[in-house]
Parts: sequence; structure tokens; C-alpha cells
Amino acid sequence: MLSLSKILAPVDFSERSASAVRCAIDLAGFFQSQITLLHVLPALVPPPHEYPEMYVGAAPVEIVAERRARSSRDLANFLNGEVTYPHLTRLLLEGDAARQIAETAAAGSFDLIVMPTHGRGSFRRLLVGSVTAKVLHDAACPVWTRVHTHTTPDDGRLAVGRVLCALDLGPSSTATLDWAAGFSERLNSTLAIVHVAPLDPRTEAYYLSPEWRGRTIEAARSRIEELQAEAGTHCEVHVESGDIRQAICDTARDSHADLLVTGRGGAAGATGRLASHAYSIIRDSPCPVVTV
Repeated sequence: MLSLSKILAPVDFSERSASAVRCAIDLAGFFQSQITLLHVLPALVPPPHEYPEMYVGAAPVEIVAERRARSSRDLANFLNGEVTYPHLTRLLLEGDAARQIAETAAAGSFDLIVMPTHGRGSFRRLLVGSVTAKVLHDAACPVWTRVHTHTTPDDGRLAVGRVLCALDLGPSSTATLDWAAGFSERLNSTLAIVHVAPLDPRTEAYYLSPEWRGRTIEAARSRIEELQAEAGTHCEVHVESGDIRQAICDTARDSHADLLVTGRGGAAGATGRLASHAYSIIRDSPCPVVTV
């Protein structure tokens, strides 16, 4: 049975991170989790437009101490009047945000990181090069990201009636399906599977293309049956072909999925864990995405 005993929620005090925290609170209620709100104070000297006093003769040590005290107050006050969850702690660290998030999650044996795809400050840049992208690349535990949109986010409250699990049928598919199945069971959600067989457009003109397509899809369905037997699931299966990102996001949209679960590749290390399509899926998904 899936256990989410410890949830890490990085915050930058933006409304997007507030939405992610609300989602984490709801998740914790289902799983009886402990939640840690983490804010990482950049160790680098801030730019002049943020702290001009640092550049007109003020003592840097005093300014840094004031920034630290201010961040500590901001963290203590963040959603303080709204969040009443009893098993919640707040942690302030200093350094590179992505590195601190990933290392804190690993050192603390966290089961899930819940964070927005972007927010303000360190979260402002979109995916590639952003804090969230680096966490997705380096974190060993699953990462839950909210819908990637520039519009005002929703209130973050959790409502997951339908879970869609995207499988690439690679080595990590067993872990991905196990996580999705365990989550669906705990929340009493409907689970479905989607796999996209990428078709090389160079073969479309050949007369063997329809036969190749049929064999590829049949082989995928056979492998999914094996994975379901291992996971003990008996859910609906969608096998599509073509563009992976578009097909997965379209299936999520057409099936009214409330959560998309997908993989990020193998074990964390020098090359990271990010599957080649994860960024684009997170960017275009109509619902939150958990990458396992």
C-alpha cells in the first residue's frame, strides 16, 4: 500500500506555492502525513534593485542578517492563519534552491515533493533552467506539480476522481504503475493507463506501415497486461500512436483526468532522472502531474 508519510512543500511565498501547499495539506489528510514547508534563502548577494542599501556603504553582514530574519518571519507567517494542520513544520535553509530541495528530500526520506512549476523569484523562469526543472531532474522521490499556466491558479484543493497513468513500457514502468495504483486505491479513484507508440513519420508512406502499426500496438497491449498482472490492477487501457506529448495530454483531457502519473527515468545520478518527454507533458497537461 502506498505510503506518503512525509511531504515536502517548497515555498517562495507566491500564490502558486500557496496553492501547492493547500494541495499538500489535503494529501496529508488522506495519508496522515507530516508536512514540511521549506523556503530556501539564496546565499548570493541580492541584485541592487532588491536591496539598494547593500551598495551604498551598509555593512553586508548586517544586511544578510536582516534578509535572513525577514525570510524567517515571512515563512512563519505564510498561510499561518489558514493552515491549521497539526503535523506541519517550517524549515528555512540557505543556498541553491534546487539543490537544497533535492538534498532535503533525500536526507529526510520524504515520500513526495509538492511544488508549482513556477512562481516568483527563484521560481519565475519556466521549466528549463528553473528550480522546478532542476528538482525534477535530481530528486529521487516523486514530484507533484500543479497545472503549468500563466493564469491565476485555483485554490489548490485536492479532488482526484480519475487518475491516468502514462507508461513508456521501459524499466521504470513497474514503479510508475505501482505508485498510480496505490494512490488510486487510497483515494478510491478510477485508474486508467495510456501508452503512446511513437511512429516514425518516415515509415508512413510504406505499404508495411499499417501492419507495423498493428504489431506495435498489440505488443504494447501485451506488455501492459503483464504490468497490470504484476500490479494487481484491471483498469482501462488506451494505446495511442504518434506524438507522445500531444497524445498523453489529449487522453488526459478527453478522459477528464484529475491527475496524470508518469515516469522520469532511472535512478538519480549524474545524468538525472528526467525522461525526454516529461517537461513538455508537465507544461501542457490539463491536470496536475506526478513524476515518479
